[in-house]
Amino acid sequence: MRITLVNTDAITRIFRIASLVMLLVAVCLLSAILTMQFAIHGAEVQVPELKGMTTADARSVAAGLGLTLDVDNRYYSADVAAGHILSQSPAAGTVVRREWRVRVAESLGAQRVDVPDTVGANERVAELELRRAGLQVGDVAYLASGAAEGTVLAQDPPPHAQGIEQPSVSLLVAAPEDETPDGYVMPDLTRLPLASAIAALRNVGIKTAPPAYVSEAVPAVGTGDTPVKLPVKPGDVVAQSPSAGTRVDQTTMVTLTVAR
Repeated sequence: MRITLVNTDAITRIFRIASLVMLLVAVCLLSAILTMQFAIHGAEVQVPELKGMTTADARSVAAGLGLTLDVDNRYYSADVAAGHILSQSPAAGTVVRREWRVRVAESLGAQRVDVPDTVGANERVAELELRRAGLQVGDVAYLASGAAEGTVLAQDPPPHAQGIEQPSVSLLVAAPEDETPDGYVMPDLTRLPLASAIAALRNVGIKTAPPAYVSEAVPAVGTGDTPVKLPVKPGDVVAQSPSAGTRVDQTTMVTLTVAR
């Protein structure tokens, strides 16, 4: 019988070396994970509360956190002073990466500008009048109407409007008769028979959704100085979406509400 002698000291040394190698590998892995987490979290910041700040202060605070501030819109506000932040996106507290763009809306303060009447003026003259009043030209749509080319047919908001949201005015301008219009101003279709309203829209290529029907109560008879409110005839339009004055085109779907 052959007996093999095992060197226990050699085995012990091998085991210790293997344990040390495994420990070093574990330390390296842990170090790599911690480094990655630090790098990731070190590149993230919480979006600060900017609403109410002046735009200059908000820009400075954002820059201090490595964020970029973009003023996307400006609105009139009776509650927030001019030059202060009205709203922001992302909201305060949101975690984002550095160099993220924070979009804000700036207050113009309370509306103090009078909206000029540009209807009937030439488009170029209307634009000059609006800019002189401190307003911008919004959307411009063209409609072949029989009026002289370039004449302003309608505007939104209307002349001398109060409580407007943005400092811009959209225009509907007369186009040459042989030019296909790219938009229209939605007319007031209420009180028209449903068939007449649909026909008027179809004549300019605007589609209508299936109408919604509602029951209309008979109004009370007026007394004294109270004016008499005429009842709505069954089949007449009582509401519309989009509302009158809205810019529409051939992609717009109009919904009409009709009295039973």
